[in-house]
Amino acid sequence: MSTSIGFIGLGVMGTPMALNLARSGVPLVVWSRSSTHYDTLRNAGAIVAESLDALFSRCETAVLMLAHEEAIDEVLGRRTPLFAQRVAQRLIVNMSTTSPGYSRALVDEIHACQGRYVEAPVSGSRKPAEAGQLVVMLAGEPEEVDRVRQLVQPMCRDSLVCGDVPAALTMKLAVNLFLITMVTGLAEATNFALRHGIDLAQFAHALNAGPMASDVSRIKLDKLVTQDFSVQAAITDVLKNSRLVAEAARSAGIASPLLDASHALYGETETMGHGGLDMVAVIHALSQRSAQATGEALPGR
Repeated sequence: MSTSIGFIGLGVMGTPMALNLARSGVPLVVWSRSSTHYDTLRNAGAIVAESLDALFSRCETAVLMLAHEEAIDEVLGRRTPLFAQRVAQRLIVNMSTTSPGYSRALVDEIHACQGRYVEAPVSGSRKPAEAGQLVVMLAGEPEEVDRVRQLVQPMCRDSLVCGDVPAALTMKLAVNLFLITMVTGLAEATNFALRHGIDLAQFAHALNAGPMASDVSRIKLDKLVTQDFSVQAAITDVLKNSRLVAEAARSAGIASPLLDASHALYGETETMGHGGLDMVAVIHALSQRSAQATGEALPGR
């Protein structure tokens, strides 16, 4: 088995993450269930595997950046004879966002097959991923975590060790709770300003010049002002993440009223057909609620 690193999952986040690894000189083998970015990765020096089995046969370490738990199960062949073949004597690095309970069960199954496991979820969306400015949270056995921390350096501006699995995913969900409620609040404030006839450029200036401004608020506010809904973090993905946070809160008996309100709004936005748009498209659900409250005719009616 070679020292190549396998990278599985080339979506909105996975592609720039893999590119940063390849451009840094990491010997990379990539595969995705569906990808249009293979040529870009080849040009950066990565090898495109013909199949999952070809990737696993070449790589001692496999990095997963997949959309959901079902995709991870499929790729690892979980609950099939393929699982032991794909994880035995390998290091599986889960950079996807899953529930802590899922990760806790997965690490036990991987260890039972003589494999190793590190969870390494990231904080950041497409733009930070492209710039190699993600924050990576790590959990697992100290020796393996150290290895992964070195590996992910080209992707991130910072990394932190959180302890044992699933501490990194629990940390990621806490970070996501703040992000989701903050961006939802920003969209609600923008809807408020818009409906009061406030010039949105002046509104943006007032916010950006004040103490509440951040890298995220500046980027998301600009998208709201210009009605640019091109995806950085999609509504559907944010809805999934908010569900994971809500479930983790319920299981621990923790109140999450702001997250619950946000979760409902993202669900409404997806129902409106905006699941593939950036999370700031939640303003559509806020606008719809405002129209319903005032008795305005909704679009298409």
